[in-house]
Amino acid sequence: MPHRSLMASRFDRRRLLAASGGLVLAAPFASHTSVSAQDSIVATMVTDTAGIGDESFNDLAKEGGDRAVSELGIEFNILESQTAADYVRNLTDAAESSDITVGVGFLLQDALTEVAPEYPDSYFAIIDAEVDSDNVVSYLFREQEGAFLAGALAALSTKSGVIGFMGGIRIPPVMRYEVGYVSGAKSVNPDIEILISYADDFENPTLGKELTLAQYNNNADIVIAAAGRSGIGAFDAAKEKGEGVFVIAADQDQSELGAEFQLAAVIKKLDTGVYDAIKAVLEDSFEGGVHNLGISEEGMGIDNFHASVSQDIKDTISAYSAAIGDGTIVPPADDAALEAFQLVPPSEVGASASPAASPEASPAS
Repeated sequence: MPHRSLMASRFDRRRLLAASGGLVLAAPFASHTSVSAQDSIVATMVTDTAGIGDESFNDLAKEGGDRAVSELGIEFNILESQTAADYVRNLTDAAESSDITVGVGFLLQDALTEVAPEYPDSYFAIIDAEVDSDNVVSYLFREQEGAFLAGALAALSTKSGVIGFMGGIRIPPVMRYEVGYVSGAKSVNPDIEILISYADDFENPTLGKELTLAQYNNNADIVIAAAGRSGIGAFDAAKEKGEGVFVIAADQDQSELGAEFQLAAVIKKLDTGVYDAIKAVLEDSFEGGVHNLGISEEGMGIDNFHASVSQDIKDTISAYSAAIGDGTIVPPADDAALEAFQLVPPSEVGASASPAASPEASPAS
């Protein structure tokens, strides 16, 4: 069945959906009657304000819905939120017309907490936040685990000894990216310099570019961007700066934005969460509760390495990943845990790779 977006969107988002074969409508939902587990169902995704085309978590969540259309034959709709004031209305409209409503992002937590109890016979899923209700399944991710690997990779790969982190809004999932990244980088090189900046916005590529470019101009040669649509600007900054700088993508492979500038991508399988929630409703096996996914559950990881990343470095990252997966390393999830974290050098996980041999990459103690 076709994917339909049923809310008026910005022109570029309409074009994106139309190009992918979707039908964009501005009309309200038709009424929907619940069906049995043997029939098709209607699933509706409500985005945060970054919307479709963010090259990040909204687009990745959409992939999960699109997969459900392809493999399960369900009907999948999208409501894009233009402002935070749209969250409650969109979730309500979705609940009144769908078998399951999926809220994408921590910023929808309060709105879904309000709406879900009003529809006790409807099903809901939320990504990156927890809502305590029997009819809600919450998918949280241990972003700090994938970010630890990204930090280790950056510290092993930098030639300047300076790396950067550019975030959107410092909500818990983004904070986990930040502190995980710092702990991984410092484990490889305790003296590494890490520049940290926030756009305070998930939908401002122009500002994302400015912040990333400022880090490059202050000697960072690798920047991770955990910033939603604002993260697109990190690739724009790399293209402007030119050869010798890299971006580590957050949530998914973003090589289409500039493969030559992507050092790797932290992979966050929130698309699987969306798919699994929809499938559970279709199969009449839905259970509310919290799923907290990390490396051991194959919910987080790192992939899509640039050709310049050596096998020794990849082996070190794999060793770190295995140690996190078996619980030997527990990356910090907040500032207090970061302060207390005991650094784990590569030698402690049986790895031999060391930071790039340059005066800047190996600063004097």
